[in-house]
Amino acid sequence: MTFLKYFSPANRLRFYPPFWLMNIRVLQMDPLWRSVCIKLPLTRFSRNPGGGMFGGFQASLADPIAALACLKSFPGCEVWTRNLQLNFIREGRTDLELRFDFSDQQLTAIQQKMQQSGRANPVFEYGFYDQSNQLCTQITCRVAIRPGGYIPPARKIDHE
Repeated sequence: MTFLKYFSPANRLRFYPPFWLMNIRVLQMDPLWRSVCIKLPLTRFSRNPGGGMFGGFQASLADPIAALACLKSFPGCEVWTRNLQLNFIREGRTDLELRFDFSDQQLTAIQQKMQQSGRANPVFEYGFYDQSNQLCTQITCRVAIRPGGYIPPARKIDHE
């Protein structure tokens, strides 16, 4: 996918294969990923049998956003989504906007945690809003940030 390097960061996200098929549109993206707004259209593919947006479409778009923002703020670190929760408050019967903000206070807290323990597990809250500006889906995402080359300790799995 080397051809993507010629695109703007917003278009790189838009043309990332899973998102390209979802036909997303990046409405606003801060260069440092401190604020992102992405339109997720309600289409015949994203509409569930009841007429609303499939939760899986929302989860697929919401999953990497906080991790990508942390990756931009902590280059050289390993970053991934550790836990993702979606609370479907109201049915999304229109195009939805994912709205994500990464505050200065969050950044400072994560930087302090990284200095203290070399790792962090920050929690971000963001959401999907309908065209009436109503919150449809509340997202809570815990991100793991680890130093580059991090290898997790082996865990013993009890099969009983």
